Amino acid sequence: MSEAALLLILVCLPFAGAVAAGLLPTHARNAAAALAGVVALTALLLVWAAYPTVSTGGVLRADFAWMPSLGLNFTLRMDGFAWLFAGLVTGIGALVVLYARYYMAEDDPVPRFFAFLLAFMGAMTGVVISGNLVQLAFFWELTSLFSFMLIGYWHHTTAARDGARMALTVTATGGLALFAGVLVLGHIVGSYELDAVLAAGDRIRQHPLYLPALVLILLGALTKSAQFPFHFWLPNAMAAPTPVSAYLHSATLVKAGVFLLARLWPVMAGTEAWFLIVGTAGLVTMLLGAYVAIFQNDLKGVLAYSTISHLGLITLLLGLNSELALVAAVFHILNHAAFKASLFMAAGIIDHETGTRDIRRLSGLNRSMPFTARLALVAAAAMAGVPLLNGFISKEMFFAEALSAEAPLGLLNVLPFAAMLGSAFSVAYSLRFIHGAFFGPDPVDLPHTPHEPDTWMRFPVEILVLTCIGVGVLPAATVGPFLNLAMRSVLGDNVPYYSLSVWHGLNLPLLMSMVALAGGVALYLVLQRRFRSEIEGEPLLRRFEGKRIFERAMVFLSWRLARRLEGIASTRRLQPQLRLIIVVAFLAGGLAVWARGPGPGNLPPSAVDPVLALIWTVGGACALGAATLAKFHRLAALILTGGAGLAVCITFVWFSAPDLALTQLTVEVVTTVLLLLGLRWLPKRIQVPGDGGPEVLTHARRTRDLALAVGAGGGLAALSYAVMTRTPPELLAQDFLARAYMEGGGTNVVNVTLVDFRGFDTLGEIFVVAAVALATYALLRRFRPAPDSLEPPMQQQDQVSAEAAEPAPTTAGPVADWLLIPFTLTRLIFPVMVLVAAFLLLRGHDLPGGGFSAGMVVAIAVILQYMIGGTAWTEDRLSWLRPRIWIGMGLLLAAGTGLAALGFGRPFLTSYFGYLELPVIGQVPTASAFLFDIGVFALVVGATLLMLVALAHQSVRGRRATSRALVSSARAERTRVTAGSD
Repeated sequence: MSEAALLLILVCLPFAGAVAAGLLPTHARNAAAALAGVVALTALLLVWAAYPTVSTGGVLRADFAWMPSLGLNFTLRMDGFAWLFAGLVTGIGALVVLYARYYMAEDDPVPRFFAFLLAFMGAMTGVVISGNLVQLAFFWELTSLFSFMLIGYWHHTTAARDGARMALTVTATGGLALFAGVLVLGHIVGSYELDAVLAAGDRIRQHPLYLPALVLILLGALTKSAQFPFHFWLPNAMAAPTPVSAYLHSATLVKAGVFLLARLWPVMAGTEAWFLIVGTAGLVTMLLGAYVAIFQNDLKGVLAYSTISHLGLITLLLGLNSELALVAAVFHILNHAAFKASLFMAAGIIDHETGTRDIRRLSGLNRSMPFTARLALVAAAAMAGVPLLNGFISKEMFFAEALSAEAPLGLLNVLPFAAMLGSAFSVAYSLRFIHGAFFGPDPVDLPHTPHEPDTWMRFPVEILVLTCIGVGVLPAATVGPFLNLAMRSVLGDNVPYYSLSVWHGLNLPLLMSMVALAGGVALYLVLQRRFRSEIEGEPLLRRFEGKRIFERAMVFLSWRLARRLEGIASTRRLQPQLRLIIVVAFLAGGLAVWARGPGPGNLPPSAVDPVLALIWTVGGACALGAATLAKFHRLAALILTGGAGLAVCITFVWFSAPDLALTQLTVEVVTTVLLLLGLRWLPKRIQVPGDGGPEVLTHARRTRDLALAVGAGGGLAALSYAVMTRTPPELLAQDFLARAYMEGGGTNVVNVTLVDFRGFDTLGEIFVVAAVALATYALLRRFRPAPDSLEPPMQQQDQVSAEAAEPAPTTAGPVADWLLIPFTLTRLIFPVMVLVAAFLLLRGHDLPGGGFSAGMVVAIAVILQYMIGGTAWTEDRLSWLRPRIWIGMGLLLAAGTGLAALGFGRPFLTSYFGYLELPVIGQVPTASAFLFDIGVFALVVGATLLMLVALAHQSVRGRRATSRALVSSARAERTRVTAGSD
């Protein structure tokens, strides 16, 4: 397998597995777990398949041209450092999948859980092996999105929803800052490629924009790794299922921030600003997280705050501007992943088997769960830094660096004591976890009788605990080669000498370790009385709870400030918004005119054609008529608006723009009919003080509206006149005409431009169309029309009043005699219009037409069927066509056409043109852009069908609501008359 194929499969496989898991039945528990396990193990094997290359210092690459002119390529890059993290993501991911199979309840939608988990694995893998910084920022935001899904998995609970919202708000906001920092960094270097950035360290640090880039990138990293003052989101993410917590806290989400700090350490570190920001954040986070963890009563709460503390320790090491500190930080990342994942799984086992995680209710589980107790004891000892376990070695390296660091501002004397204090705190909360849960008297009044879990549920914990022991006893033989491999890929030839020996003799770091262990035990014994009390929270800091501060900030930003800004800049009416837009447009146009000089151009105006002038006169009359009749009759105004649009269509034909005319004509028909169908849902006019009634507009308002219309129209007319009377700097049309056939394989320049030269624009536009259609459908499905807004004919009112009839059936009744002929003609014209649409689609690359025009013709054909068949036909027939599938297939086909080019080593959306030899017919020109056009066609048809289905649903609902209201009114009237006669 080639390097490119290996990396591409490694990234895409989890996402493909997520889609497959999401398509499984809701309670296909075993199938979803098996699928997720196979995907995770396969990804792990792919990572190991890359080891022979990276172990010799090689770098695996996969480069796919995306937008080369903007420096944006899809680049995958795996060196030793990325390989190490990819192994963490996939290896611990496989163990979490196995653990989750036995943890999740039978009534949970397990396929959805594994779909989110695999998608998150793919996003995290993308962060780790991205070779382009913009691409890294994209995957970075995907991790925030999928972690939101995982944290809020049990969305029926308030805690899960709040925790997911908080995590997304903080990490996604940091991701936006990271993206801005990446743009600044790319500007400094002149490239977004990671290789180019890593080779430009001196240029970056000496550039005037270094500090803004540093601050922005650190905002992204510190928020993701829950560093002070952004640490508060992580404990609230504990509402997620325990497998999610074990995965996010050990190897993935929170490690993304420290991964980025280590990845960019060679080019961003080494300055006083780096030390002050990174080192200070890490120091405060380490002490704060460890202190708060001691007083938590929830097992997962203890582990959550301990995660914050250890992440602070890693961040502090990365901030010390020392190569040895970087080695210690990466080593502790590995150790923390092992013991923290095992501890979270042990906490989940306790919760699963006893029904609670409250330490105050747990005790003596050592007798009923002896194997779990011993596993948790070893993992907690590793977290506390007990000798002969992995955490001891990396923590001793931390003490050594705290003693030798060159810290500015006199912090050199503070760091060793802070390191010992944080280590003592870690011993105290580790003892709290173990002693509170497993020792003491037998527990009473537990929701479940405690017992050992299933063997396979405990198996991942056993693997991780054995790793803690193996690394603690034989660090150089177990983790040494992998750590050296990662360090050489980050530091190159500047890797300092370091020792992973268990015994370094009697030295000051060892003495600090012993003092921290003794101090932690003493602190835990001193706090016993408080632990037995009912006091909630930690002393001194309860009033500064991060969640409370966040909620108050969100209330201020999203409620008070937003409402005030909405009151200033927004309104329920359209005219003030249009006024603001037109004023801004006039200012922009005025600045351009001021810069270039006012007045007409150098080309003389053409003679006025009387026929065209007549067409414009008719169009202008329609526009004025629509404005005049809008206050009296909306239907007439809508029809006249269509007349103005028809005049525009003729103008396009007049100036030899048939594609524009065809598109304008079809859009006019579809939008006019859709607006016609939506007229009944429009509210009555708002009563304005001083008006004579709800349907009467004041003279001032109409004058203002006229001024807006004249300003907008006059401004565009002046702009058009200025453009058309000036000689363009270059003949763009000639350039497009020359390149359309040679490079795009088509003679229709407009279509070639849309599906080839400007394919990115078209792809974005059809995504917008899909979003609008889905939003319209969702809004109309939730809309509840008031019964009094739907007035049925008087005959129906009389019939309902007399007979108190039931709501009218939804099926269409017999067609009236005078409708038989148009009904039949409409049915017969449908296949003809479909044939016309196929004709426009097939010829669009060389002659006027294309996917959009063809899709609009089919939409018109469907609308005609709707108008003659009624809402029943729409619900019965169009629902069967599945419009959402049309939309999805259109998007997939359009995007897939672009992705197919990557498989041939060409940039995204590169079109291919050639001739296909067919029997009898001969050579037929073919272009891959035709597939893109089919995607546009399918999406346009699906979007129109979806909106028609929504309108038909509302019509049926409105008719039923009206009938029910009339029935109720008739019954009430009958009761009143009966009571009066009595």
